[in-house]
Amino acid sequence: MRTNPVTRRRALQTGTLLLGALAGCRGDRDQNQDDNENEEDNETENDPFGDLRLRGELLADGFTSPVSVAVPEPDRVFVADQTGQIHLVEDGDQRTEPFLDVSERLVALSGVTEQGLLGLAFHPDFPDDDRVFVRYSAPPRPNTPDDYSHTFVLSSFRTGPDGTTADPDSETTLLEIPEPQANHNAGAVTFGPDGFLYVAVGDGGGGGDQGTGHVEDWYDATAGGNGQDVTENLLGSILRIDVDVDGNGGGEGRNYAIPDDNPLVGADGFDEHYAWGFRNPWRISFGPDGRLFAADVGQNAYEEVDVVERGGNYGWNVREGTHCFEADSCPDETPDGDPLVDPIIEYPHDGEGVAGVSVTGGYLYDGDAVPSLQGTYVFADWQAEGELFVARERSEGLWPVTTVPVEDVGPFVPTFGRDAADELLVCTSEEAGVSGSSGAVYRLRPA
Repeated sequence: MRTNPVTRRRALQTGTLLLGALAGCRGDRDQNQDDNENEEDNETENDPFGDLRLRGELLADGFTSPVSVAVPEPDRVFVADQTGQIHLVEDGDQRTEPFLDVSERLVALSGVTEQGLLGLAFHPDFPDDDRVFVRYSAPPRPNTPDDYSHTFVLSSFRTGPDGTTADPDSETTLLEIPEPQANHNAGAVTFGPDGFLYVAVGDGGGGGDQGTGHVEDWYDATAGGNGQDVTENLLGSILRIDVDVDGNGGGEGRNYAIPDDNPLVGADGFDEHYAWGFRNPWRISFGPDGRLFAADVGQNAYEEVDVVERGGNYGWNVREGTHCFEADSCPDETPDGDPLVDPIIEYPHDGEGVAGVSVTGGYLYDGDAVPSLQGTYVFADWQAEGELFVARERSEGLWPVTTVPVEDVGPFVPTFGRDAADELLVCTSEEAGVSGSSGAVYRLRPA
């Protein structure tokens, strides 16, 4: 969904990735990676998932491109379709009337696009707090520069008395972010165990974090750098905000407040930032242990998954995964001494074994239906083609990744979900773009 299956991101500005290492830390990292790969080869010989096959148990279908799933109550599953509708599946029955339809508030959608309705989250106290939070792509608004593509919008809506529809006239806008390009929109929103709302924001699009709308940063080896800048805009970051304010309770004209312990409070930069250095964090999720996982789509060579920590800098566009981007060598830290944090998972676009073109973030599994997956991170490449990825945690270095066959699901995987029993839901489609009605939601079960 983030790449055209023929041209992919190679139609964007490309740069040659040279894997030479900077003397010292870069060389150590490459040696550690080689050691990890050797360990992974040994582990594969005794792969605990070697005989595991998964299947999809159909929950709901008829969507175009299901991009987000929320389960605020047992037996009530809400599915956000990229085309602008949120649908309710209650006790296994799919309602014909949308819970909410924001399609008329979106930019025009066609083909393979990253725009549309992209994120959905219910307040943690739902239904006592009846707000639903949505992230969508709107036409340019008054604060959007003339040469920009569209406006990132994060809003809340109120749910009606019977809980089966939301009031489309109840919209309260929380965030508007000018988006220079049409791609790298990320869009996931989720509440953390701390009760705050986390918002994934891409670097503004184009290629290389460069061009219109991409500011200069501290790193001179490559141009641009919204991912490495926290003072000019909110792009290339994961944001953290407090939505439990009334009216203008957030101050400065905001309908939200800033958590006191956000890393840039009292420092240079926008206070909304929680972590930065991202290209296109496509799906974020919290594990049962409270860790935040973010899958960051790479450019032309590597996909990555990060464990996100407060104030962390995840390297883009200095690095793509663990590798230098458009440079023979690159630093391991900023001029201020802040480290560039390595991903926990990385896989290439080309090569034997695990490979793909665009990562789709998943969940740390905590269900009972597939015992062998307990404690593993289950995710996918967008062009899954009948396979999911499973990563086993390692105390140091990259987590080894295994492919697991999955039956009875579509070839494209835009997102995952998790039901009230902590079982995984996977959203798939037969189409790469926003057309047709082949989108479906499945529960994962052993085949």
